[in-house]
Amino acid sequence: MAERDNPSITMGVNLSDLVLAKDLEAQELMGRTVAIDAYNAIYQFLSVIRQPDGTPLMDPRGRTTSHLEGLLNRNANFVEMGLRPAYVFDGVPPEKKDATIRERRERRESAKKEWEQAKAEGDVRRAYSKATQSSRITNEIVESSRILLTHLGIPVVQAPEEGEAQAAYMCAKGDVWASASQDFDSLLFGAPRLVRNLTLSGRRKMPGRDEYREVRMQIIDRDETLSALGLNGKQLVDLCVLIGTDFNPGVMGIGPKKALKLIKQHGTLAGALRSLGMEDGEMEKVRSIFLDFERTDDYRLTWAPPERQKVLDMLCGEYGFSEKRVNGALDKFSSGKKDQMRLDMF
Repeated sequence: MAERDNPSITMGVNLSDLVLAKDLEAQELMGRTVAIDAYNAIYQFLSVIRQPDGTPLMDPRGRTTSHLEGLLNRNANFVEMGLRPAYVFDGVPPEKKDATIRERRERRESAKKEWEQAKAEGDVRRAYSKATQSSRITNEIVESSRILLTHLGIPVVQAPEEGEAQAAYMCAKGDVWASASQDFDSLLFGAPRLVRNLTLSGRRKMPGRDEYREVRMQIIDRDETLSALGLNGKQLVDLCVLIGTDFNPGVMGIGPKKALKLIKQHGTLAGALRSLGMEDGEMEKVRSIFLDFERTDDYRLTWAPPERQKVLDMLCGEYGFSEKRVNGALDKFSSGKKDQMRLDMF
């Protein structure tokens, strides 16, 4: 496959009105391990790290380097604060995601055309806005990301299907403290804790508007959310299938609050659908994607110091990065809060 769909266009089910999200301070992550949805993070870097007219950072050969810039500096900050990240990469998506993938691709291509038009017209503000919606991830971007992370001493995990599902599984097993993604789907896959805005925190420009807002890290505890909603894990999945997910369009006219009411009244997805005069149809198959997903135990979570020369050879020798800037980022891996970091950090 030459490129992958863009999760920043439609990001899973929207549970923002129902979940209990709390601000998370950097110091609370010290000594923690977090499984990061790799594609989700890379797309954020590709979308945000751009020139004023929306053009991504590129090397002298015209290859995109925004993702490498983001992975280097963000992970340097993670390790400096005492966080141990692991990146989980997508495998083959379930067939039921095909429609979502097609829709994302069409929206991305439309945004790309509008970006080119805005650039031609000299409308820098609109160009940047459309450019952020046109990000695409290629095999080259995936491979270079994996190589850089390996050189940085950061574990890379290959999921059989959805990276987010695998990260949630690792969290449920207790191998990592939390799963990190912008999507709420991690909660449906069973992650006990979901960290949002891990790779996005800071001052960010609002899409399509000439204004900025502070984006803060957040933590969502699944059990606390379920308790507050009066649901169990399967019922949370049922609620989301009613709303619509990446794998189904949902029931027209049913939003989060109405779906919550239906599930609490009728107990199950099947009962809620019957009350609406509908058959289960394909929705039970969508339900099973979240409750019986493909996962693997074939991974190792071992952190190591960066191989400095390999990182320099790659970023400076191959991609034209500034040696001073790369060394500055690498220095963070062995500086900062060393006295406060756990002895098993590496």
